[in-house]
Amino acid sequence: EQYHSPRCVHGRLHSCKQCSYVTKHKGQLEIHRYAHTSKRPFQCHLCPAEFSQKGALVDHVRTHTGERPFSCVYCNASFSKKCTLVDHMRTHTGERPFSCVHCNASFSKKCTLVDHMRTHTGERPFSCVLCKASFSKKGTLLDHMRTHPGDRPFSCIHCNVKFWNKNSLKEHLLTHTGPRPYCCVRCGASFVKKDHLVKHVRTHTGERPFPCVHCDAAFSCKWSLTKHLRTHTGERPFSCVLCHASFSQKNNLIRHISRVHVEEKP
Repeated sequence: EQYHSPRCVHGRLHSCKQCSYVTKHKGQLEIHRYAHTSKRPFQCHLCPAEFSQKGALVDHVRTHTGERPFSCVYCNASFSKKCTLVDHMRTHTGERPFSCVHCNASFSKKCTLVDHMRTHTGERPFSCVLCKASFSKKGTLLDHMRTHPGDRPFSCIHCNVKFWNKNSLKEHLLTHTGPRPYCCVRCGASFVKKDHLVKHVRTHTGERPFPCVHCDAAFSCKWSLTKHLRTHTGERPFSCVLCHASFSQKNNLIRHISRVHVEEKP
């Protein structure tokens, strides 16, 4: 019914002007166009996740409700997604419709073929949001994510701040133990970096030099403005590599992966 193809489009087919996507249904083309924008009009009412397609939202909501409406006619198995049922049915029929173009291997699932193809290409598209590790398979990333404790494991001995990795802790420790040449003339506080002093001084002066162009809000640091602007633009730059969910803040992405994916049964 719909597919990606570089060939010319005739008759009732509708094509995307930004890529090679082609479909018989105009409505499907309109939904597809969201993939080229940041527009995600379908929002989950149970968590912050948003989606460009209604079907993706429906699938996602079942991760909250536990609904499994698609049942196998050969056994008692049931599934939350129709495509998962189709994959499962092939374990009964023995069908292996997905063939590798580099070798003679064939597979019952398209995702298994995609994973296999990476053994030829070396692609590693699944990256950990907590460290720099990357993997060729979604399952391997999930296994890796479970090696990260649920809480930040690296704690500062001078204060209560915790970090996901050792390097971040080392950088933070310098604020306690390293030279602090930048001193506040109002309260005596000292800082490792000049920009830290500049931000601190604004707590005394009340200066808020970063105004929002969409409303009257103003902020003392650029990072706070950047986060605020996303409430106007709808930008959600932190995307989950394991599903279609995306978020405006990195912490929400980390929380999503931990609760939805890492806590899933392997």
